[in-house]
Amino acid sequence: MASRQLIECVPNFSEGRDMKVIKQITDEIEKIEGVKLLDVDPGKATNRTVVTFVGPPNAVVEAAYQAIKKASEVIDMSKHKGEHPRMGATDVCPLIPISNITMDEVVEYAKKLGEKAGSTLDIPFYLYESAATHPDRRNLATVRAGEYEGLPKKLKDPHWKPDYGPSSFNPKTGATAIGARDFLVAYNVNLNTTSVRRANAIAFDVREKGRVKKLKNEIQRDANGEAIRIPGALKSVKAIGWYIDEYNQAQISMNLTNISITKLHEAFEACRESANRRGIRVTGSELVGLVPKKVLLDAGKYFLAQQQRSLGISEEEIIQIAVKSLGLDELGPFDPKKKIIEYLLEDNESNLLVGKNLTEFANETASESPAPGGGSIAAYLGSLGAALGTMVANLSSHKRGWDKRWEEFSLVAEEGQQLKDKLLHLVDADTAAFNAIIDAVRMPKGTAAEKELRSKAMNAATKNAIEVPLDVMKTSNACFGLLRKMAEIGNPNSVSDAGVGALCCKAAVYGAYLNVKINCKDLDDASYVSSVIEEAENILKSAQKEESDILKIVEKKL
Repeated sequence: MASRQLIECVPNFSEGRDMKVIKQITDEIEKIEGVKLLDVDPGKATNRTVVTFVGPPNAVVEAAYQAIKKASEVIDMSKHKGEHPRMGATDVCPLIPISNITMDEVVEYAKKLGEKAGSTLDIPFYLYESAATHPDRRNLATVRAGEYEGLPKKLKDPHWKPDYGPSSFNPKTGATAIGARDFLVAYNVNLNTTSVRRANAIAFDVREKGRVKKLKNEIQRDANGEAIRIPGALKSVKAIGWYIDEYNQAQISMNLTNISITKLHEAFEACRESANRRGIRVTGSELVGLVPKKVLLDAGKYFLAQQQRSLGISEEEIIQIAVKSLGLDELGPFDPKKKIIEYLLEDNESNLLVGKNLTEFANETASESPAPGGGSIAAYLGSLGAALGTMVANLSSHKRGWDKRWEEFSLVAEEGQQLKDKLLHLVDADTAAFNAIIDAVRMPKGTAAEKELRSKAMNAATKNAIEVPLDVMKTSNACFGLLRKMAEIGNPNSVSDAGVGALCCKAAVYGAYLNVKINCKDLDDASYVSSVIEEAENILKSAQKEESDILKIVEKKL
């Protein structure tokens, strides 16, 4: 699949009672293309609403800005009362990395949001957590100390000069904290006991804070009189034990505050080990809210490795292993499509071809429509070649007597899965590239300005229609390495499958090459065309040699 960057934003607004006000804010978020509003959680007692939305970084920054702007117009902090600590109409606005993006990159987007909002809105902004400009601003509680009522004095203190925006007090909006932080996972582990005391004992074993050290029931203290603590097994984990009437069992309730430090399956295993020592059994677990896909993929791969099974299986299978191993379906059905953020963001329209069954795909290709055409078929042939090489690797990994080599074949299978998934993405990308050319052709050309715009669109679309099949060529050609390896050392009973895979990949390269050439003739850029054709011809020669070499190996073994 194509890698796309996703970040989550979880702004907290100081209004939890008037749904008309809340809707005005969330409407601004939903206007931004590419952003998906996932959750709106108002609280009457706190008079506060937590909103969750996800999307590409720039779109999320724009949605956050528009929401902050609207909140400043519809919320009056001088009249606000609520149980939760707060200092502004938009109290906090954290940005959180979800997929294919680093924390350092998210920090830059937090700064971008702060700079834009600070220069256009009459609101003081502070950066916190990973985006903090001073060490004592990392902790949100420190930044928010004194709350709204303490802002007039705080803003006069040079030490608390805002990172962006004015240093003057705005009684209507207050101040806002913008942050970059890690994803927080709320996670409960189920126990075969109703004892809260025993559940708490396990929680104390695993949580970072641990437990107070006692000797003969006396709390041990240091020279400053502070209680000495025995740290728990897991960093960045908060945990308590509780009893749930609905389930008639105790749970360990955890917040994993940094899933790059303590992963979901690590928390599960730590609870299981502690429970076993205490004569208690973990029966399953429960995810509260949404998680990034990587959380369950990491868990599934961990449990597969424990079984010495290949990790090079489909994403869906890996997630199913995670669900069963963690017992996420113990308390009720667990639907990954409703719990994984990336799945909730999927655009079904962008996967029209790869979502079809084999008959539908063949019928669509055979129809009078010019797309899908040879480029999409070439990409699909390449994906089948990668899939066959992956199959041989998985069969080899599980072959009786080859147990010690499972990891070697697993690595090959993982590589094959990545190549297969990329080529499947290119099936639709090729058709989309063709459709973009048609759209450009249909653009108006009545005036000189329209002709210029149409010409630019045609050139851009044609270049893309060249680069997509060129990518198919490169990716299909990359499959030969694993196919050769599987022909040489893979399960000998499947050597013919490696050969068929090589045939598919050579056909994919040649088919994509034809598409590169036919699209190059429509581009008025001789230097670019010459460079692309030369590169494509070199890839084709390489593929022809690879296919020939692999088939010789296969024929020799048959």
